[in-house]
Amino acid sequence: MLNRITALFDIEYPLIQAGMVWNSGWELASAVSNAGGLGLLGAGSMYPEVLREHIQKCKAATIKPFGVNVPLLYPDIDKLMQIIIEEGVQIVFTSAGNPKTWTSHLKEHGIKVVHVVSSVKFALKAQEAGVDAVVAEGFEAGGHNGREETTTFTLIPMVKEQLDIPLIAAGGIATGKGMLAAMILGADGVQIGSRFVATPEASSHQAFKDLVVEAKEGATELTLKELAPVRLLKNKFYTDVKRLYETTATKEQLSALLGRGRAKKGMFEGDLEEGELEIGQIAGLIHEIKPAAAVVDEIISEFQATKLPEL
Repeated sequence: MLNRITALFDIEYPLIQAGMVWNSGWELASAVSNAGGLGLLGAGSMYPEVLREHIQKCKAATIKPFGVNVPLLYPDIDKLMQIIIEEGVQIVFTSAGNPKTWTSHLKEHGIKVVHVVSSVKFALKAQEAGVDAVVAEGFEAGGHNGREETTTFTLIPMVKEQLDIPLIAAGGIATGKGMLAAMILGADGVQIGSRFVATPEASSHQAFKDLVVEAKEGATELTLKELAPVRLLKNKFYTDVKRLYETTATKEQLSALLGRGRAKKGMFEGDLEEGELEIGQIAGLIHEIKPAAAVVDEIISEFQATKLPEL
């Protein structure tokens, strides 16, 4: 499947596993890379030395390319970037911040840089900053989202119309048919997150994975927009947030309710009541936990086998 994305990353399939906090450790990233996609470590939930450990273990587990996703708002980001350079990582996906801050520095060290955006405006800013590709993510996606609430099927063709560099679609994609649809709309590849949560290799808690498999249509909602928009599974914490909104919640009150460590408590430690459970709308189509390599094979096989219906 030679195209602009497979050529850019030297991978077999234009399929990237998203770097998700508390889900994307070395076992998942290496498994996806070994299966022909591009695995990403989620540095947003890692202390600098923990990231170094995951990079080293990933290098030992695969000879295929892999990368690191780095939220640009990370407090010790200079330490993360130094470790990435020291360990010889060749691919970095940045998100949640200004791509101009680090793109040039990373590229000076021979690193390919991709930035995640939620609008045409920010896609063009990322291109101007010199990134090698852009991930355009619709608001169906799990975790932290843009404020525009633009769906993937609307966003991809609008970005494609104005972008010159390779385009990766994300948000609401978990199947080969979804991958095909995104690429028909103009994407050169896809980034998939939620589907890889429901794998044995994901570093998240088993209880969270089981809940993802049980999720049905309407099980998630985008909330906390005053702080940083995030799509969550509906649980007790979500209900507490909703009740606070009913009292005309202030930003300070929402921040106090959120506190610290909610995402770790939910996704990593398995507290399904008080934790923050980040997953995309596509969870309603995820019905079983299976190995990451099997997920890649299933998606690519369906992608290649799907024919457009005759009119």
